[in-house]
Amino acid sequence: MAVLCFAAMSKRLEMSVVTMPIIFTTIGYLGFLAGAELFPGEAEFEILHLLAEVTLVLLLFSDASQVRFANLRMSGGIPARMLLVAMPLAITFGTLVAHWVSPDQPWAVALLVAAILTPTDAALGQAVVTDKAIPENLREGIAVESGLNDGLAVPVVIMAALAAVEAGGAMAEGPDNLLLFGLAQITLGPIAGILVGALAAKFMDIAVERDFVTEAYRGIYFLSTAFLCYVAAELAGGNGLIAAFVGGLTFGNLRKSPSHFVSEFMESEGQLLTMATFLVFGLVLAPAGLAHASWQTAVLAIAFLTAVRIIPVVLSLTGTGLRWRDKLFLGWFGPRGLASILFGLLVMESYDIPGMDEVLACVVLTVLISIVLHGASAFPIVRAYGAGAAGK
Repeated sequence: MAVLCFAAMSKRLEMSVVTMPIIFTTIGYLGFLAGAELFPGEAEFEILHLLAEVTLVLLLFSDASQVRFANLRMSGGIPARMLLVAMPLAITFGTLVAHWVSPDQPWAVALLVAAILTPTDAALGQAVVTDKAIPENLREGIAVESGLNDGLAVPVVIMAALAAVEAGGAMAEGPDNLLLFGLAQITLGPIAGILVGALAAKFMDIAVERDFVTEAYRGIYFLSTAFLCYVAAELAGGNGLIAAFVGGLTFGNLRKSPSHFVSEFMESEGQLLTMATFLVFGLVLAPAGLAHASWQTAVLAIAFLTAVRIIPVVLSLTGTGLRWRDKLFLGWFGPRGLASILFGLLVMESYDIPGMDEVLACVVLTVLISIVLHGASAFPIVRAYGAGAAGK
């Protein structure tokens, strides 16, 4: 019913400060207050884990497949600077801040928090990346950054989670085994992704050239490639999420045939998965996180949305010729949403990490604040840029 009503009012809502994440998170939380259960018993978190994994595989693959390597050099190199300079700085700065706020926690947990909360989600303020009132170079920078930073964060999240487990003494294997396992995850995953992505792109081009494939089945081929990357990596002992991301990059950059089916997927099936994720976030994760919220987690949430994000972005854009207004805009518009929710859910279900309740509380508070502030500020920012352009 919620999806039906939102779809019917979507055009009106696009022009308001009430965004899709705000609506579905609110509906989910109201469901929690009303005593609703998504699934009965202990099966709930297992099903949520599966939902998160499936959604993240498709998100990583589809986002990466839409980014061409040439785009990183476009718009004055803004996307490349934000990904290759600002992102590592943000993770480092975020780790220091997280450890300063909670010095009793291991450094690995601080790194895990930073890695989960660094990826951005432009969907929280779609108007910013679609409205032509915003200069094209800024829109391109935000879109490319949001499309790639979640995939780039995956190896850091995995290694930090493994290190946090080992630091808490919950892993039976010794440090050498942990190191070998981590190396296998971050090396075999990309190899599987490259091989599957390259072969899938080649087969798709041949099928299109010889008119073997119908329009409807291109989307199915696309989805199958994403999951094949994941399965191949897991069977080889690598990480399936890294494989999905690298496979998407490979598939998107090697494929020569038209790719409109990717954007069609993101606008239909992808949107449904996003709605489901925010609904689950409001129903399950938000209540669990808020129950363990404290002044430390509140300080961290605000820091990650402001200083930890803005300072590295502004520093990375030094020498680009951008105005301060534009640098601050790019720094501010780093919403936390889908990737952080999915990373948090997967880590919570897959690893026995000390202080996981506080980690979850920090993720929940950051996403909740971001949903409201970035969602509500997107349309006013667009209008401000439009007014500035009209006044010139």
